[in-house]
Amino acid sequence: MMNINEVQKRIKQRPPFQMIEKIVEIRDGEYAKGIKNVSINEPFFMGHFPDTPIMPGVLLIEAAAQLCSVTIEAEGTDDSIIYVLLKVDGFKFVKPVIPGDTCEIEVTKTGGGAGLVKFDVKITVDGGLRAKGSLAFTSMPKDAVYA
Repeated sequence: MMNINEVQKRIKQRPPFQMIEKIVEIRDGEYAKGIKNVSINEPFFMGHFPDTPIMPGVLLIEAAAQLCSVTIEAEGTDDSIIYVLLKVDGFKFVKPVIPGDTCEIEVTKTGGGAGLVKFDVKITVDGGLRAKGSLAFTSMPKDAVYA
């Protein structure tokens, strides 16, 4: 298990864009289960939607992608490379995520090689499915991002 301080040693994102607050299980390079606590204080709720706040689906995908990045980098972060999201496939949003929910995000590696890593993702709240799909990542030199 990793608390917020340990997660920050292995993730490149920082608040307010860091989505993973705790990792309850990890098998480096293969599988992880992480927690995203959804608070009404998050800035996106001011506009999505003010009278019926719903966490945007793209941010659920981002939370899962952040957990994938922790899983990929088994020994911690390599400051010279960055894993970028290459493909979002077959994502389905079954029920909205709302303030007060605790999302359990599970990511399972399904393939990889030659700079490409794929994961299946499942997001639940209180045992009920909220979203699922697949994500693919590629690695690239950090200094090539702006080249």
